[in-house]
Amino acid sequence: MAAERQEDNRQAALEIPQGCEPQIDVDDDGRDKRTGTLFTASAHIITAVIGSGVLSLAWAFAQLGWLFGPAVLIAFSIITWFCSSLLADCYRSPDPVHGKRNYTYGDAVKAYLGVGKHRFCSLAQYVNLVGCTVGYTITTAISMGAIKRSHCFHRNGHEAACEESNTANMIIFAGIEIVLSQLPNFHKIWWLSIVAALMSIAYSTIGLALSIAKIAEGGDVRTTLTGVTVGVDVSASEKMWRMFQSIGNIAFAYTYSNVLIEIQDTLKSSPPENKVMKKASLIGVSTTTIFYLLCAVLGYAAFGNKAPGNFLTGFGFYEPFWLIDIGNICVAIHLIGAYQVFCQPIFHFAERWACRRWPDNSFLTAEQIVDIPLIGELPFSFFRLIWRTLYVILTALVAMIFPFFNDVLGLIGAVSFWPLTMYFPMEMHMAQAKIRKFSVRWTWLNVLSCVGVVVSVAAVCGSMQGLIQDLANYRPFNV
Repeated sequence: MAAERQEDNRQAALEIPQGCEPQIDVDDDGRDKRTGTLFTASAHIITAVIGSGVLSLAWAFAQLGWLFGPAVLIAFSIITWFCSSLLADCYRSPDPVHGKRNYTYGDAVKAYLGVGKHRFCSLAQYVNLVGCTVGYTITTAISMGAIKRSHCFHRNGHEAACEESNTANMIIFAGIEIVLSQLPNFHKIWWLSIVAALMSIAYSTIGLALSIAKIAEGGDVRTTLTGVTVGVDVSASEKMWRMFQSIGNIAFAYTYSNVLIEIQDTLKSSPPENKVMKKASLIGVSTTTIFYLLCAVLGYAAFGNKAPGNFLTGFGFYEPFWLIDIGNICVAIHLIGAYQVFCQPIFHFAERWACRRWPDNSFLTAEQIVDIPLIGELPFSFFRLIWRTLYVILTALVAMIFPFFNDVLGLIGAVSFWPLTMYFPMEMHMAQAKIRKFSVRWTWLNVLSCVGVVVSVAAVCGSMQGLIQDLANYRPFNV
């Protein structure tokens, strides 16, 4: 009987028509099989979250003090983790495990909330993504310049006038990103995210070590429960604006919800993507919050109310200069990768729209397979080459015109945190779970959302005021 069954199976296999063999290299949506894991998703998240925001946290704590600084940071971390968990369930619709895939944040909003809110979401998301790429260009250029400045201070003394042009550094950074931007999608840059995540941990650790060393040196460092003192460090109005701006800086430090769906779209379908993404979000947010608290607390303890806007490039640290150099090299490498994490959704959106708008245009749709040494075969498109290059150049130009680290970061974080991290995940959760209006859960979710609106508006005002002050005596392309 066993032999007969084997023969029947062999005959059945021969009867399968050619070309109808089961496809084992594609997912349920017909796309290439996703290979992402908890490890790669966590790396993407850490890459996206631990960015230039960590460098401004000591300054933020100097404005808020020991009392409000940790409280605000922990509150943002809890809100980010909670809303990320809600958003992870929206990758598929209507069922979070077996429903239809939503490839982008905007697709999820459209599936759950309709076209009108989808347009609002898309505007908020892509403004934030563009802002992040501009912010990363600024930060990387500053870190590259800090390496040259540290050598200058080491040779000529700490009082030397060691100025460095950020414009040239931004051009170098843009050149690197133009090359990396030709990688087609997230699936091809998982290795870049892992390298970038390791770099973020490295420079955060270096900052911690330098802060501990500076604390051990002693010196006249003044810290307070409420931060910079009115009448001593700042005026009353300046104190208020700085507090608002620091809230925006902390909000920026937790920016990653706008790419969460895109990261989740890299995961294997088994185990369910939403469960893996929730674990990855917990790992990513927990890891970054620990680093953030350590960097902020020790940075504030080291510099007190005079903490620099960027504690690795503001030159509160001078020696050992080689360790400062390593830290800034790690910042540059990390942000080279983080730039790609944030710009890939922009590229995908624009290219998908263009192909749908002009499906018969061979310039937009044609691809060639190019064999690149050490990398392998990659699809190449002249349209991608031209448009992605122009995008990188544009963000570099904006960064050259507005190279203000704290103000730009605060403004980006303030504008995007409420709609992308709080409002849309909560609204989609209520639609998915069919939560009844004016029920207890509906009420407290909306109250939390309203608090987010107030905080975001205050942070926008603070960052705008700082930006206006900086622009008063600034000449573009001159630093």
